[in-house]
Amino acid sequence: MTARLNILLLAALLASALYQVRTSHEARRLFVAVEAERVREAQLQTEYEQLDVAKRSQAVPLRVERLARDKLRMFNASPALTQYVGLSEAAVPPAASSPAGGRR
Repeated sequence: MTARLNILLLAALLASALYQVRTSHEARRLFVAVEAERVREAQLQTEYEQLDVAKRSQAVPLRVERLARDKLRMFNASPALTQYVGLSEAAVPPAASSPAGGRR
């Protein structure tokens, strides 16, 4: 009877030892994965900061104004360049021609 109990306890001891080795290995693997993700996080944070600096340098008002003037042919409005367009009576719809909007 004691031999059976000893064999059963030995099997339980071996099973628990194998389980502990497996969980220890899994914990190490997870720790390495966490560290790798921390390194990746630091890389992404650095890349984000570089992109943010590049974005801010691209949005400088003088650069935007120069691009608008050169590529889009935009310019600052001035009274010398302003062209006023008036409406003729034929172009005004009848409802808009009366002061009350066509209602009396």
